[in-house]
Amino acid sequence: MCAHLESSNKDKITYESLLQGNKDWVAATLSEDPSFFDRLSAGQKPPILWIGCSDSRVPANQITNTNPGDIFVHRNIANVVVHTDMNMLSVLDYAVNVLEVEHVIVCGHYGCGGVAAALTHNQFGIIDNWLRNIKDVYRLHADELDLITDTQEKTNRLVELNVIEGVFNLTKTSIVQNRWANGKKLSLHGWTYSLQTGLISDLGVSSDTNNLNSSVFRIAGIDTSIG
Repeated sequence: MCAHLESSNKDKITYESLLQGNKDWVAATLSEDPSFFDRLSAGQKPPILWIGCSDSRVPANQITNTNPGDIFVHRNIANVVVHTDMNMLSVLDYAVNVLEVEHVIVCGHYGCGGVAAALTHNQFGIIDNWLRNIKDVYRLHADELDLITDTQEKTNRLVELNVIEGVFNLTKTSIVQNRWANGKKLSLHGWTYSLQTGLISDLGVSSDTNNLNSSVFRIAGIDTSIG
């Protein structure tokens, strides 16, 4: 771990150093576990799907002390979960129906640049269209957020609410609802990660049932009469 931290000095990271780093990692891994890559190449069966932020400081495996093959990962700016994101839905469908993961974790982090940007009126470029999803989270919780005067506190709370809405949005997908309807185990969770302490907090919005949804979001089956 210490060696890894030392190598994180950006001045030392070059194209060539990445390739050398790979060779060093392989050598160190094989010296510790000669059969590691044989097992890894045989296939994957991770129990976890991680939906997190693209921020380089929040790597799923490192902060949970897990190994390659343990977590299936999807990342985007500010860990947004919306039903129009075909990339996320494709990952979710593969994770749930092919890999048969048992847990899906939406993990946000305090100090998230995407969430902070969504709280401003600034124009950043094409990402503004993506950040609008976070502004929608603000709209849903404006009564609470408008009462918070401290900018940092407000940003932190929006980080949490963005995760919470992400978990709720997962429960509304046909992918998750069909999994539950088929009687198969699947639990959804909302976490936040602190860059300052390195600790993860469980936001207490875990769900393994469709009961959290209002009836309008519940899917009974495929209706062939539409259209």
